[in-house]
Amino acid sequence: MSATILIIEDEPAILELLTINLQHAGYAVNAAQDSRQALAQIQSVLPDLILLDWMLPDQPGIRLAQQLRAAPRTREIPLIMLTARGTEQDKVDGLEAGADDYLTKPFSPRELLARIKSLLRRRAPQLTTDLIQAGDLQLDPNTRQVFGRQQALPMGPTEFRLLHFLMTHAQRVYSRSQLLDQVWGDHVFVEERTVDVHIRRLRKALSPARQEHTIQTVRGAGYRFSTTHTE
Repeated sequence: MSATILIIEDEPAILELLTINLQHAGYAVNAAQDSRQALAQIQSVLPDLILLDWMLPDQPGIRLAQQLRAAPRTREIPLIMLTARGTEQDKVDGLEAGADDYLTKPFSPRELLARIKSLLRRRAPQLTTDLIQAGDLQLDPNTRQVFGRQQALPMGPTEFRLLHFLMTHAQRVYSRSQLLDQVWGDHVFVEERTVDVHIRRLRKALSPARQEHTIQTVRGAGYRFSTTHTE
């Protein structure tokens, strides 16, 4: 469940350095050297996070950031702006254009990795490897194991991803289409009722530890994870 990061950077040396460090840290990496290539990459594979250079050959990165934030499909993707421009106004402009974070060149790979991890933890916690504890349930992304009341609860990979997403977004209600985008991916074309099938399988997997109640149906809206019993 490693995150896919799109690097938009036109300097080959910097692009190579970023790619090597990110891959070494366990991320999947795609790359583009201008906004045209970037938009084509995004059309093909929606990234989990974008590293965007301010100075691109075909248009300023700040303008591309505004485009991404204006489009419904990309407006929620975490975005870090990379730039040699370090004035306070430059930072304000970058953040107002939609960047979640701003890193001034030159920067250390360790700082970048720390910023990425922090941003994913805030914006996409299902893409991190943090241990999750909620009531009597524990999910470990590293070992891909789930325990309920200290009992191992085997489940399929789709049910694991579904539970991971719901646990990292506890109490929030998600429609079937939203879950398809988040768990299956927005380029996977399956029936929305597929979600219901996997919800049933997930509840069955949780039932030996009497945790099936944590996957709750919200009539007319979708599903949510909650450790609070409902009537």
